[in-house]
Formats: sequence, C-alpha cells, structure tokens
Amino acid sequence: MSLTPAEQKVLDRIDEDLLVRITQDLVRAPGQNPPGEEAATVAALTAAGRDLGLDVRISPVEPGRDNVSITLAGGNDPGLLLLGHTDVVPVGDGWTVDPYGGLLRDGRIYGRGASDMKGGLAAALAALAALRGAELSGPVELTAVVDEEETGKGIRAYIADPIRQYAGCITAEPTDLQTIIAARGDSYLQVSVHGRASHAGNPDGGANAIYGAAAVVAEIERLHKELAAAPHPLLGPATWSVGQINGGTGGSIVPADCVIVADRRLLPGESPAEVLADLGRRVAALHLEDRGLTVELAMPMEMPAFETPEDADLVRITEAARFDAGGPPLPLAGWTAACDGGYIARDLGVPVVVLGPGSVTAQAHRADESVAVTELVTAARAYALTALRLL
Repeated sequence: MSLTPAEQKVLDRIDEDLLVRITQDLVRAPGQNPPGEEAATVAALTAAGRDLGLDVRISPVEPGRDNVSITLAGGNDPGLLLLGHTDVVPVGDGWTVDPYGGLLRDGRIYGRGASDMKGGLAAALAALAALRGAELSGPVELTAVVDEEETGKGIRAYIADPIRQYAGCITAEPTDLQTIIAARGDSYLQVSVHGRASHAGNPDGGANAIYGAAAVVAEIERLHKELAAAPHPLLGPATWSVGQINGGTGGSIVPADCVIVADRRLLPGESPAEVLADLGRRVAALHLEDRGLTVELAMPMEMPAFETPEDADLVRITEAARFDAGGPPLPLAGWTAACDGGYIARDLGVPVVVLGPGSVTAQAHRADESVAVTELVTAARAYALTALRLL
C-alpha cells in the first residue's frame, strides 16, 4: 500500500534523535523487578510525555509503584492502546558495558531493558508525538504498567479500571518487528508437601516430604509429555517445567516440608483455574496421605494466552502498516513468550497483536542487552501508521 500525503507527513515527523534520547533516558533510569524499582523509569517516561505536550495520568498500584498512561487526544470513538511495562529483570553478571549507561555505539543502544522493553516505550511515545495534529476518530494511549516481569500487579490494576474503550491494542514487546497474533500465557504453580520430621536413623518414624514431592515432580513430567500430543498451530503445545524445589533442614533429619514451584505455559482458551484443578486431581490420585503427607496447591501468578484472527481489522491494518513502515518480510506468527496483552484480550475483549523493536530471544534478559536504532524508527513509524489507518 502506498502512503498518502497525510501519512507521509506524519512519518516525516518521526524524530530519530528524539527516539534515541528517550530510549537512553529510560535505560538510565533503573527499574529492576524484583524488587520493584520502577519509580525512576516512570518518572523518566512521565517527564518525556509532558515535555511533548501530551496528557499524562499516574495511577498508583502500590507505594512507589505507579502505572502511567500518556494520551494523544482524538475523537470520541474507541481508541488505540499501545501497551508496555516499566520494569526490567535484574542486571545479572557478564556485562562489558554499563547496564545503565544507555551507550550508543554502531547504531545500537545498550543497557538493561533496551530491548525488553524501553525501546518499545520510546517508539510508542515518538509515534504519539508525530501524530499530533492528525485527525483521529479516537485517542491513542500509551500505557506502561509495573510488575510485568513478576506477578502482573500493574496490568491487573489497569484492567480493573480501564481509562476508555479501545478498537485494538498493540503490545510493544520485542518481536524483531514481526507481527504476533497469538501468544502463550503463563502461570506459576506452587505445591507444598507437608510430612513429619524424625531422626534419619529411624526414617520410618517420620513422613518424608521430599519423597512425596518427588512423586509430584514425576507426575508433572508425565503431564508435560501428555500435552506434547496436542500442539497449537502457531504456538506449539502447552508445557510444564519444574523450576524450583526446596525442602529439608539437614541430611540426618527426615524432611517435614518440601515446596515445588512449576511453570505452566497456557494456550488460548485454557483456564488457569482448570489447570490448577487438574493438577489437584492428579496429585490426589497419588494418595500421598497414605504416606502420612498432606499437600497444598496454589497459583501465585497467571497470565492469560490470546489469539487474534488473521482477518481481524487490527491484524490487517497493523501488518500493512508494519510493511509500509519498512518492516522486514516476515509472516504473521505466534509467540511462545507471554505478555500483558493477554489480559487486554481476555478481560477487556479487545483484539491484540504484539509488535516491537528488539529481540526477545537474542537480546532480552541477557548481558549487553541492546536495540538497533533503525528498529526503533521502524516501530515508531508502524505504530503511527496503524493509528492513522485504524482511527
């Protein structure tokens, strides 16, 4: 599709220097989670929005942890939501550059969160700035929430009190500038096994919680293999993975307690509550009470999956805009990662795609994380074009 003069005028206002400066400012503002230090990033994003003359709204989630929404006004029809998060994973080891330096070198900006996803936030903000003066049927809103990397407190607070109605949502996570129309969800399940301590010289005098936990782990592994038989066409199968196990106090003591933490990736349409209930049925079938053990199950985090039809207006418009903005020749795809967009689709009934600069596989959550400036520009152009064509 060729660009109209009005579209070209907006794209000509995408300011690369502004994009670089905002991305660097955001990278230089720490936002590690855990422990939940998004305040500096929120302050930097808020300042940038106000400097551009956009409407800024702060919504407290917890003390020192605020969601922020930055809006370009439009007409009274449903708007376009650009969704992101202000937290980043901890820095970790192995860096050869300052993780909070925002170094610009050879066309890339380096630092924790450059790819996941401060570059996406900067691109969205640059798009809003370029759209000023355009006639839009509805507003364009950039909302950045806290706690995406942990338990989703920010997005859950947001969907409990959405600001307005939306015709669509673009989640600006790093996708290598590929349009993602389906994403797996995620959940954490905690299984606590309780037994009875005794001297290891008389192990039958106790009830070994680690033995019970081992039986649960074996059952989870069987569940994972069962799920492999029913893959989603874009996302592959749902999965189980035991990530933590902790129990016992010493080699000479029969352990009274053991805790398992497992990751369960969800497919579109799967109910987290049913996943929890199914595991409960499987654990009950192990009859651990015959060993003198009791079990407690909990799901401390759940993030829903989503799938948007290929022929949805948002998908068609976003994909054409991405291509016309200079995006790479990539097909519509699914994403095995999870994101907050699933909440928007499930709880607000809004169509969602994921599209952003950077790479979740090659850059996010690793040392020397970086994002290409050319990708920031392309993403900003794609967001602006989508807004013009959708609204």
